[in-house]
Amino acid sequence: MKALFVGRFQPFHKGHLRIIKEASEDFDEIIIGIGSSQYSNTFDNPFTDDERKEMIKAALKEIDVSNYRIVNIPDIHNPPRWVFHVLSIVSDFDVVISNNRLTLDLFKEKKYKVKQTPLYNKKMFSGKEIRRRIREDTPWKDTVPEKVKEIILKIDGVHRIKKLSGD
Repeated sequence: MKALFVGRFQPFHKGHLRIIKEASEDFDEIIIGIGSSQYSNTFDNPFTDDERKEMIKAALKEIDVSNYRIVNIPDIHNPPRWVFHVLSIVSDFDVVISNNRLTLDLFKEKKYKVKQTPLYNKKMFSGKEIRRRIREDTPWKDTVPEKVKEIILKIDGVHRIKKLSGD
């Protein structure tokens, strides 16, 4: 069986990693959909799709997960049509895994099997929270996998996030 897991991964954090690690044990393949893939260099979406792919691949390699593939899913800002949009990009999955209520509801309406993922310390493991911590110079490095931290530092993501927030 194949699972679809969609997220923006801004940045890819330990909550995402745990979901994919557990799913990799339950499914033959995890299709990781990079949502809003066309957006970058904004405070809400500071990283490019290529940078997000690099983060995901590096983090999954570090924990020896290989039964995945990554697809870009640009946003169309039209919830009633979004599922059809996703299906035009990737359709060979059996279940959608997510903790995003809208994603689950939209796929469930179209009669797709959905599985809600657990939240792993949402207060700490959320892209919004991690970007806030980076902007405010509060500890953030323990919220992302080691390889993701290295990539963020290598691409000067800290400076980018601060600049994009107006600091």
